[in-house]
Amino acid sequence: MDILDEIVAHKRIEVVHFKEAISDKEIHRRVESILNFAVPSMSKSLTDSNSGIISEFKRKSPSKGWINEHALADVVPIAYQQNGAAALSILTDGKFFGGSDLFVSTARHSGVNIPILYKNFIIDEYQLFQARLCGASAVLLIAACLSKDECRELRMRSRELGLEVLLEMHSAEELEYAELEPEMCGINNRNLGTFVTDVETSFRLAEQLPTDAVKVSESGISNPDTVRQLRNVGYRGFLIGENFMKTSNPGMALKDFITKTVL
Repeated sequence: MDILDEIVAHKRIEVVHFKEAISDKEIHRRVESILNFAVPSMSKSLTDSNSGIISEFKRKSPSKGWINEHALADVVPIAYQQNGAAALSILTDGKFFGGSDLFVSTARHSGVNIPILYKNFIIDEYQLFQARLCGASAVLLIAACLSKDECRELRMRSRELGLEVLLEMHSAEELEYAELEPEMCGINNRNLGTFVTDVETSFRLAEQLPTDAVKVSESGISNPDTVRQLRNVGYRGFLIGENFMKTSNPGMALKDFITKTVL
């Protein structure tokens, strides 16, 4: 069993526990009460942004352990916003990434009003309701975790809830998922089975993505020159987490990175 299989297997058990704590009927009721309140569009923010940086609040990873164990959700995300992030990504998986849904709602209460990606391993529509309830703007759907039919159903349900989708692919074989017309097409440079990272994955697959897609390159980006090169081949979003989170001041690290990127 590789890491992704382990994460998904645990996620299925976790969702059962979530449903025991808050029933489907109850979480539907809670979300229905807030559907009149729109969340900001992540795809539009990336399209309109000069930097396209999606700054990630990521305290831990399965491959590296704790990256920034004591980072606070009412400090780092708002600092990202203040220093030029086009959008945020907040890890909500607890076991493997040290995340929580509470981090999204905490960031919102701290004053974050830019789009937030609910970063998790979504395998059940219940998780879409969790994302909407805590204040996310978009959800991540990972092709490697879902059949095409499962992804289609989750994508449709996301739209009903007012959530955009960042559809993550990693290989040429997964590019057929782009036919589902998500708001954003992501290429993950990290192999989720081995956690080996290669930014060349984004360059290799760029031309095979739909021409009108909002393209996002994810993981392994640490050099401003790489962002400029990716932008030249059509990418508008650049998800960066560890490069900022491993510093003592992630917000200032972002500001410095953007300054070097938009020269």
